[in-house]
Amino acid sequence: MADSIRILITDDHSIVREGLHLILETVEDFTVVGEAADGSEAVSLSAELTPDVILMDLRMPKMDGITAIQHLQKEQPEVAVIILTTYNEDELMYRGLQAGARGYLLKDTGKELLFNTIRAAARGETLLSQEIMERVLSQKETEAEKRTGEIELTEREGEVLGAVAEGQTSKEIAYHLGITERTVKAHLTSIYNKLGVDSRAAAIAEAAKRGWL
Repeated sequence: MADSIRILITDDHSIVREGLHLILETVEDFTVVGEAADGSEAVSLSAELTPDVILMDLRMPKMDGITAIQHLQKEQPEVAVIILTTYNEDELMYRGLQAGARGYLLKDTGKELLFNTIRAAARGETLLSQEIMERVLSQKETEAEKRTGEIELTEREGEVLGAVAEGQTSKEIAYHLGITERTVKAHLTSIYNKLGVDSRAAAIAEAAKRGWL
């Protein structure tokens, strides 16, 4: 179908790629356009196949998933990346979100959450599970203490960031704060610049590290 979401699957295990392909091709609004066995192949195929969403494993030979995400953010920032991994590790989660991923899912995730995360990423939104969000918000690292206070957000920017952490869209934030969507986007741009990030997920992860959320 013309408006289907184009998906590239990246995993170094062929059985995982095949399983995901079989699951995703049963969904009417999904089209699997290709499969990659490592991060380097994912970057190359993404340029060739122009997917909307890439499902990205983290630990792979030749080029790992986080390095691939960093390359994609520079070369093809319009492509949404969702991390799909077996590794339930906070450090990998933070690094992936800070690199620009729009979601972080474990491979035992239910199909509906996987599908909803793909659709959200294709819309340019970030969808994190409740468990991942709680871990982001509760993380209290030494790095946070070191970095707290280096920069400050305005009161309105803090409200916008808090709404983003709750998963609200720009339209919802504008409605609740009584401002326009353009103003919300301006605040988000300012927040991203201050935090040195370029996505909602990365902003949430960075703000949590600073102890703001």
